[in-house]
Amino acid sequence: MNNGRLLSLGTGRLRTVAAILISEVNQVIPVGRMIDLAWDTDPPARARGVVHNHVHRLRRLLVGQAEIATRGQGYALLADPCAVDVNRFRYLVSGAHEAEPRTAVAKLRQALGLWRGEALADVPGERVRRALGAGLTQARVAALQELGARLLLLGRYGELITELMAWLAEHPLHEELTALLMRALQASGRQAEALDHFHRTRRHLKDQLGIDPGPALRETYLAVLDGKPAGAPPFAGRTSAGHGPGSGPRPGSGPGPGSAPRPRSGPGPASGTAAPYGPTDPYGSGHPPAPPPAVAQLPPRIADFCGRVRETVALDQQLDRLPRPDCVVLTGAGGTGKTTLAVHWAHSHKDEFPDGQLFADLRGFERPPMRPATVLAMFLRALGVPEARIPEPLAERSALYRALLAGRRMLVVLDNAGTAEQARPLLPATPGCLAVVTSRRRLSGLVVRDGAALLTVGPFTAEDALELLGNALGRSRVAADRDAARALVERCDRLPLALRIAAARLMAHPDWSLGHWTAKLADERRRLRELSAHDADLAVEASLYLSYRALSSGAARLFRLLGLHPGPDVDVPTAVALAGRDPERTHRHLAELGDAHLVEEQAQGSYVRTDLVRIYAEQRVAVEETPTERDLARQRLRDHTARYGPGRC
Repeated sequence: MNNGRLLSLGTGRLRTVAAILISEVNQVIPVGRMIDLAWDTDPPARARGVVHNHVHRLRRLLVGQAEIATRGQGYALLADPCAVDVNRFRYLVSGAHEAEPRTAVAKLRQALGLWRGEALADVPGERVRRALGAGLTQARVAALQELGARLLLLGRYGELITELMAWLAEHPLHEELTALLMRALQASGRQAEALDHFHRTRRHLKDQLGIDPGPALRETYLAVLDGKPAGAPPFAGRTSAGHGPGSGPRPGSGPGPGSAPRPRSGPGPASGTAAPYGPTDPYGSGHPPAPPPAVAQLPPRIADFCGRVRETVALDQQLDRLPRPDCVVLTGAGGTGKTTLAVHWAHSHKDEFPDGQLFADLRGFERPPMRPATVLAMFLRALGVPEARIPEPLAERSALYRALLAGRRMLVVLDNAGTAEQARPLLPATPGCLAVVTSRRRLSGLVVRDGAALLTVGPFTAEDALELLGNALGRSRVAADRDAARALVERCDRLPLALRIAAARLMAHPDWSLGHWTAKLADERRRLRELSAHDADLAVEASLYLSYRALSSGAARLFRLLGLHPGPDVDVPTAVALAGRDPERTHRHLAELGDAHLVEEQAQGSYVRTDLVRIYAEQRVAVEETPTERDLARQRLRDHTARYGPGRC
């Protein structure tokens, strides 16, 4: 809008360019990236000129409202971030996490009211919708789930039922929202309708996807069937644990409705200590405290989990170490299955932590990441602290959280941490508790400063990769063309995410042979595009982009230029030649790439990358570096080879 007047952007590529600039407001977007997003197929030779013309038109349309600035080889839309609906949505949802229930409901309604159908539905181009829309639908559903939890707490069942009925009419297969609807119907005395919705959803899942309801929906069904109350949490005034985007359990996956609070397994803070909420009077009421509620926030584990014997044994060994570490970091490239492993292992060891399990997705590589203070508020609510008693300062929240864990045996799973600083305030400080942190980075700060153990999660072995394919497709289908199956897992780099996407595509086309699909992946220009699902988050390219986007500018430039080097490995002198920088700086950037698992350092000093990473680097250098920069880098590489020989490349 311009002074209240809607701007007409038409239905063509002008709208696409506008969407790209708006999606990353105040961020410099290289022209090469804009070209890469704006065309689904190979861009025309005049693509750069087309983008320049569209930017010129947008500048004229936005006069007086916003500025499009030229920054080096890219453009930046300079405007108030909250003028962009998606940023306003995230701001409101973030504010709702820590608000009291009625205020939270108002904020969440305002946030959800910003939606007008599916995200980016009117933006032409599948690639741009996939890249820019990553996570938006999930964030919308998470906000609706949190709204539902708050409305349940307030007893406003009718409003919640109306909201959920409208959403489920368009998305009948959504299990979490179905479970929430069943709880609301039961709480309003409509048990028969709640059971009917379960059976209807079960039929839809069976008919359309060939699967049964997940554990969360089944648990809700059993609770409704038994007539257990499914309304507010155990004590009045406590809000939901906050099902923010990726923040943890699906509705119904925690303790069953009406479940009895679990007593503490050990003594609380000693009498007379200065703990914020001591054992005698935790909330300043003058009465003995109620036992803290049971906490079971782990998301469901994957039924066909396979492989990871070495990693599972290494995790088990951490429990037997003396002294036992308080934290274990699972690190590895995006798509290696770190979260799947952490959740599976956590479920298998729940008996070791009888006082419960906390879970949060820290969204460390998304924008914005979860703030530690927000996660602590969620954890404190889950541990029974009333909203009004949660302190504002981060340090005080962390101290209260650790005081409540004192004397208890709890497991804390912190998924997708971006930095050590993001995870550190969430670590328990009590023997008997354990934090399992997953990250694309090594989080050396936790290892060095906090004594965390480090375990790298790499690609599958070839046999484990074949087992995953067999579990998904049926062992007979894999055995019928074993050679094609082996070629397929190698073209997926034995990466669990890539393998599951490939399996999903093959499951959707039972008439396709494994050889046919493997042949499609032979074309490196199409491989990343083929390894994507309809969900924008479920794509190898999107996973690589999250790691790439988090790099410093120097490391990102080196990553791109390595795309001009053929083959899987590169030594330091070759990287120095390609970058045209001094060795010390290049070493530093290679170390950053290694920390992000985009390259792996070998004992002899060279660096190795997988085929999918190499292909992605080739794409990035082609669209983000100018022809002149690419030619100069190639010339430096030729000069280096001529001087030292191919053995140094």
